[in-house]
Amino acid sequence: MNIYTVTFFGHRELPNMFALEEPLTTILRELINSKEYVEFLVGRDGDFDQLAASTVRKAIGDYACGNALLILVLPYERAEYRDNRESYEAYYDEIQICEESSKAHPKAAIFERNKSMIDRSDLVICAVEHNSGGAYKAVNYAEKKGKDIINLLAK
Repeated sequence: MNIYTVTFFGHRELPNMFALEEPLTTILRELINSKEYVEFLVGRDGDFDQLAASTVRKAIGDYACGNALLILVLPYERAEYRDNRESYEAYYDEIQICEESSKAHPKAAIFERNKSMIDRSDLVICAVEHNSGGAYKAVNYAEKKGKDIINLLAK
């Protein structure tokens, strides 16, 4: 089976983030309809991550025929996940703890998880508009790795 992997990054806080839902849905529909199998990798670290996860979940329900998965990738096992395991498992198709980041210093764990997600991915979809922060660093890493990138906030 040919698996196409997509990961998402965006700033923790995004004004008017719901304006991104329609263009993101269009991209997701195209991916689901044109690829044999698609894995969507998401974190839970801010507004864009939440928007991406909910938009992917809806797109899978609307367009997929068993050919797409929504995967939550955590940098380490967080208390929020441990305390709400059932609701997480009901929402996401799969939950992974990133091995590389689980061994890293807590301050470096999220970036290590992001690098791991990028290394696995064919496409990075992002919402990055300023030149600072973790999402910006992740997209720079993706550029250095030669990954295809769609920035929903590109002007």
